[in-house]
Amino acid sequence: MSKQNRYSPEVRERAVRMALDHEGEYSSQWLGIVSIAGKIGCNPETLRNWVRQTERDRGTRSGLTSDDRARLKELERENRELRRANEILRKASAFFAQAELDRRPR
Repeated sequence: MSKQNRYSPEVRERAVRMALDHEGEYSSQWLGIVSIAGKIGCNPETLRNWVRQTERDRGTRSGLTSDDRARLKELERENRELRRANEILRKASAFFAQAELDRRPR
């Protein structure tokens, strides 16, 4: 199942830039995010997530960067595939070992 992005990268980048640039004009970051999200037509929580990820990518907030997150996702996928392949090989080995034991000696 693929997730379709409703907003272009340019819109995301502009919204995040606006939220970070106008942060001082509001009593809290959340109020600024709510105001800007209303202007660009997205959910405030979505914009908050974009802002948080940008802060992580810039190193101003702790957590996984976008590159680290993509690498981790790729490694987890590879790990799942290898576990699946190992399970298939383990079952095939047991099947052929049992077949060898069941053969009649000549």
